[in-house]
Amino acid sequence: MVQVEELSKAVADLDEPKVLQLVEQLLAGKPSQAEFNQAIKACQDGLTEVGRRYEAKEYFLAELLFAGEIAKEVMEAIRPRLEIPGGERVGKMVLGTVRGDIHDIGKNIVGSLLDAAGFEVYDLGIDTAPQKFVDKLRETNAQIVGMSGLLTLSIESMKETVDALKDAGLRDRVKVIIGGNPVDETVRKQVGADRFTRSAAEGVEICKQWVEG
Repeated sequence: MVQVEELSKAVADLDEPKVLQLVEQLLAGKPSQAEFNQAIKACQDGLTEVGRRYEAKEYFLAELLFAGEIAKEVMEAIRPRLEIPGGERVGKMVLGTVRGDIHDIGKNIVGSLLDAAGFEVYDLGIDTAPQKFVDKLRETNAQIVGMSGLLTLSIESMKETVDALKDAGLRDRVKVIIGGNPVDETVRKQVGADRFTRSAAEGVEICKQWVEG
């Protein structure tokens, strides 16, 4: 069984050896998909606490970046066990942290999970201008646009990106999902997105439902 609270605390405390030990224990036990999801959620909860400590100035940029490295190591360990048979691609998604925001931990986790679930993921990185989303969408004909943001100011950037999609005549043919700590149903409506999520696993399920029709 996944030691959810212990894993979450280890991530929040930036205890890298403990995190990797718990992940190794998980992988050794032939975990189910539900247990993988629990582990991912535990990591997300720990990262959320890292974000809270950063906002409270208990952690600083170095700690934030280190947390991102820990999350990357966890996903690299888990990802091979999440691969779909044959590597078949099920859909395309343009993903990015919006303009004015440089936080990419949550985005990277979502991107890894989507890739493992069979999506072709076009990751635009951080501080992504609305036009970059438009250009990549035109280039790839992706069905889904995913926008991430940790800061409150990212909400306006998300809205500007959706508006740019409308101006380009692309909004009606794509689904838009937003994610991050500041998002909720009110923000979804304000931005003009189709769905919102604060859970990487939930976000993947939403995207799978969209492409499966």
